Amino acid sequence: MIIALWIVTGLLALLFVMAGSMKALKSREAVLANMPWVEDVSAGQLKTIGILELLGGIGLVLPAATGILAWLTPTAAFALAVTMVFAVALHVKRKESFVPSLVLGVVSLVVGVGWIVLA
Repeated sequence: MIIALWIVTGLLALLFVMAGSMKALKSREAVLANMPWVEDVSAGQLKTIGILELLGGIGLVLPAATGILAWLTPTAAFALAVTMVFAVALHVKRKESFVPSLVLGVVSLVVGVGWIVLA
């Protein structure tokens, strides 16, 4: 079961690192071209979201992999789940599909619980 948890954690981390890097490193206009919801956030908010997602993605893997402060892995997962709650709320407000954010939030929650139960 721990192998499955590592696989899901790794995939989730990869998604958040990729998405967070894009939001943190690209201009607001470049991100807006692919993500219409960016209209509702400032450039600073977008960079903050990107940095939080990037750090959360790293936090999903690095602590558990090194064994150093391993409690940060479920903490990162729960923090990303909270981030996705706000993402779902934004998409609902904009009357857009919130399913991807909801799925990422639920998977983050499952990963967080998994690391508490199995590790």
